[in-house]
Amino acid sequence: MIIRRKNFTNILYLLLGVFILTACASNETKNDTNLTESIPDFVEESNFENIDWENKAVLFNDNILGNENKSGVIGADMPSLNPQKWMWHLWGVDDPTNTKFTVVGFHRDSETIYQITTNGGSIPLAGPNNGADVHAPSTVKIPEPGEWAIFLYVDEKLFDILIYDIDE
Repeated sequence: MIIRRKNFTNILYLLLGVFILTACASNETKNDTNLTESIPDFVEESNFENIDWENKAVLFNDNILGNENKSGVIGADMPSLNPQKWMWHLWGVDDPTNTKFTVVGFHRDSETIYQITTNGGSIPLAGPNNGADVHAPSTVKIPEPGEWAIFLYVDEKLFDILIYDIDE
């Protein structure tokens, strides 16, 4: 009886040790960036490694906040943590009817990537507006205050990055 109890105890310790080693090993392989489940497959973590946080979006054309002659947003100049309408503007996109446009946000402090558009996927583009080649309205929900890098993808390729401070 003592031998069986001793063997059982040894096996229990062995299993506990294997469990602890496995748990420790899996923690070491976790990525620093937290991808939320709703992020499209083509969004790569390497896109988030070299963000130029000093390259803040600027106001141009009297009401567009972004990177002049590349991309910008009407509505981002009054950022809010509540859902709000933003009008995206892109320069250098030729055909809105056959173009896939996707937006994701990266929160600097939490290092978390979010799907910030409320439709949960690609946004349909329309033709020229306010001097841009294409535009698109969408509803945006920013989940927490802080510095945000907004990544714009056209046809599943990184198109531009907009840097915003959203505190309210």
